Amino acid sequence: MSWLAWAAVAVFVGAYVLIATERVHRVAAALGGAGLVLALGTLDSDQAFYSRDTGIDWDVIFLLLGMMLVVGVLKRTGIFEHLAIRSAKLAGGRPFRVLVLLVLVTAGLSALLDNVTTILLVAPVTLLVCDRLGVAPIPFLVAETLASNIGGTATLVGDPPNIIIASRAGLTFTDFLGHLLPVVLVVLAAFLLLSRVLFRGAMRADPDRTASLMALEERETITDPKMLARSLVVLGMILVGFLLQRQTGLAPSVVALVGAGLMLLLSPLKPMDLVADVEWETLLFFVGLFILVGGLVKVGALDTLARQLAHVTGAVVARGRVRPGQFTFHGPPITISSDAGVGARATGLHRHRAEAHAAALSLRSRCHWRVSPRPPRR
Repeated sequence: MSWLAWAAVAVFVGAYVLIATERVHRVAAALGGAGLVLALGTLDSDQAFYSRDTGIDWDVIFLLLGMMLVVGVLKRTGIFEHLAIRSAKLAGGRPFRVLVLLVLVTAGLSALLDNVTTILLVAPVTLLVCDRLGVAPIPFLVAETLASNIGGTATLVGDPPNIIIASRAGLTFTDFLGHLLPVVLVVLAAFLLLSRVLFRGAMRADPDRTASLMALEERETITDPKMLARSLVVLGMILVGFLLQRQTGLAPSVVALVGAGLMLLLSPLKPMDLVADVEWETLLFFVGLFILVGGLVKVGALDTLARQLAHVTGAVVARGRVRPGQFTFHGPPITISSDAGVGARATGLHRHRAEAHAAALSLRSRCHWRVSPRPPRR
């Protein structure tokens, strides 16, 4: 690799170390590293701000922004406090049942909204519930934190990494839901069983304290019933938009921004108050990371790493009695040859030669591979 490539790698590693060790704030490390990448000339402004391959993924940024605004409106209605107190009362004040219901509420909300925001909203109510029960809040908070990560994995919008993966891989909301929801349900059930063992020593409550919890009135937490009703309707429309992404062609970022705009129009709150609730640090952190990674892509560092991984993977597959570079599909044969000279004979997924070649050309544009049609054997 060239000196510029090594410089880009050094900047990325340095920024990562600063973020991991928390020597400086993560936003400062990410944006500082991004600034160095631009100053070194690794990327120019067009490549950093407009290129899909090396630039900032604005779909990710605006999807996060839209959902943060949606959550900002919802949290001011008191719905999160209502759900937490209602769940605790449904559990009859029994600590483990309270933990189970709070875990389920947290996982469910994390699947629909950002998991970090969900924890920030549910944690204060959890502290109130634990104080009324007279139990230590740490087991509940730990369980909710893990549940937010588990639940957030189920959907495209539940976790920022999911959003990034979906944007780069062209996956839809239903793709995530169909493949990950069954796994998440199994993991969540296993986690609840494990919680029974891990936190059994902290699940003892005072009967007098339980009565104090049952005396809480969850309806009083709803500050604006009309705004809550409107917000839930808009949230439902957003979720429908996510589910119909393949049919409508609307990107999740567009759906989220439209939903956020509707909520701002319907809310009696001042837009500046809601904008203040946006996690700008998170958005700027991702902006910096996109530029840092874009620098690695531009200088070929990630391509070099990918080739090494492909070589290692090919060796492993070969030991499994499958030849490296040979794949089988259904359709007319095409030949895909990489710059490294690795041939791959495939019978494509499409019925017609033209469609197979079009798919191969798509691979070429995305992976920089040389593609040529191969006539079928007679």
